[in-house]
Amino acid sequence: MLSSSGTQLLRAVAAYSWRRARPRLSPPGITLTQRRRLHLAPPFLLDDYIPRYQLLSEVDAAKKRSLAYAHLTKCNLCPRLCGVNRYETTGMCLIGENVKVNVIAPHFGEEPCIQGHNGSGSVFFSGCNLRCSFCQNHDIAHQRNGFDLTPEELGEWYMKLQEVGHVHNVNLVTPEHVVPQVALSILHARTLGLKVPIVYNTSAFDSLASLELLDGLVDIYLPDFKVWSQKASRRLLKADDYAAAATESIRVMHAQVGDLCFTSDGIAKKGLLVRHLVMPGQEDEAQEIVKFIAENVSRDTFINIMEQYRPNAHVGKPKRRARKKADGAEDGEGEESGEGVRYAEINRAVTTHEVSAVRKAAEAVGLWRFCDPPRHDGFAM
Repeated sequence: MLSSSGTQLLRAVAAYSWRRARPRLSPPGITLTQRRRLHLAPPFLLDDYIPRYQLLSEVDAAKKRSLAYAHLTKCNLCPRLCGVNRYETTGMCLIGENVKVNVIAPHFGEEPCIQGHNGSGSVFFSGCNLRCSFCQNHDIAHQRNGFDLTPEELGEWYMKLQEVGHVHNVNLVTPEHVVPQVALSILHARTLGLKVPIVYNTSAFDSLASLELLDGLVDIYLPDFKVWSQKASRRLLKADDYAAAATESIRVMHAQVGDLCFTSDGIAKKGLLVRHLVMPGQEDEAQEIVKFIAENVSRDTFINIMEQYRPNAHVGKPKRRARKKADGAEDGEGEESGEGVRYAEINRAVTTHEVSAVRKAAEAVGLWRFCDPPRHDGFAM
């Protein structure tokens, strides 16, 4: 006959075994293997990491240098396909053979897994291939403010970020229009001893030619998937079909680097991290975006649902007098004429309800790796 203590031990073991064996309910269409709970668990945990550009052979590096120069002579670096010789003139982005940089410094405004303790070595490029009406970096992206650098000088700045700033990575912000120069700068910095990962921080309005050139050079792709519909694309981004380019680009990015992975210190080293800036009244757009990510990229995609939208750039400015086109239609589909302010539908901050609706939509389609604030006083993994 068991003692009282032995009986209690058996009961505890039985209860533990029942809890272990009890099936967990999953959302429709999601298997139990997809309900992993930890960001820092296998297969997302790395023992160590060597940046991809360090693994390139000299032959592959030489091919990329040659391809970068060729792209500059007939630019096809983004879906606009301007086709200009950037040694002689500029296209939509207004940037020629060199880059124009606004700020280079350790940055502490990124995701915790990107900025870490020492900051992300951010390089804010001037110019952009989009014309977002609400651009949160309007003074940089829409205006050619900053200083000119050759690709070699840019690579030397990466070394300063590494050696002086002790940053966790080099973070290239809005680089879609300067991909050849970026490729050349990374290859130059490699010869100087660069050892930190490269983050490609993009609007996702990239061409496949750009991404092919970047394959093997970029460790972390950080696209911001903005809008879904053609109507929103034309009105808010001044692009004919942004989503078509973004969906194609993000699939290629994931194919190159996979899901976001970390070392044990909580710092991201490789993979895909998708951002979505929640905008007023655009929940339907966001629902289509998270659905695409879950069904066509990966349910293990690390996603940052951002709530810091504020009216900026052209939003809230007085409306302009409408210009008549040859066929009698008003310029801008007639939406900028009359009294009031421009882009009135997004001329406010987002609400908690709107952010919550996007988060619930993401969870409903099976996404689970979110950039959430920590529930403790320590470092946010």
